[in-house]
Amino acid sequence: MRMKSLTLMLKSLMFTLLFACFVSAGCMVASAQDSSQQAAPDNTKVNQGDQDKSQPTADQQKDNRSDRDIAQQIRQSVVKDKSLSSYAHNVKIISQNGMVTLKGPVRSDDEKRAIETKAADIVGPDKVTSELQVVAQK
Repeated sequence: MRMKSLTLMLKSLMFTLLFACFVSAGCMVASAQDSSQQAAPDNTKVNQGDQDKSQPTADQQKDNRSDRDIAQQIRQSVVKDKSLSSYAHNVKIISQNGMVTLKGPVRSDDEKRAIETKAADIVGPDKVTSELQVVAQK
C-alpha cells in the first residue's frame, strides 16, 4: 500500500513539474516574440501625399479592362523578380488611361530602376511616371 502511494505521489510530482516546464517555456517564447517585434511603421507622411486630389491614387484607377491588365502585368513582373525587396514588391502601381504611376518606397536605386524598366517594357517609357522613393534600410 505504501509503495502505491509513493508511486502515485511521484507520478503526480512528475506531472506537475512537466506542466510547469511547459508553461514557463511558453511564457519565454511569448516574451521573446514580443521583444523581437518592431514598432509598426508610421506611414502617415507618405499617406498624406495620397490626400492630394491632383495626384493619382490606386482608388482613382479606372475600372476598365485595359488599365486593369496593365497594372496586373506590371505587378506580376515585379513580384516575379525575387531579387527585389518586399518594399519593391509592394509599390503602388496605378494605371489610368494607359498611363502608369509608380509610388512607394524601395530599398535602392537599382530596385527603383528595375521597377521603372519593367513598367516601361509593358507600356513604353513615355507613359510611366515614377514617384518611387529610395528608403535606406534601418
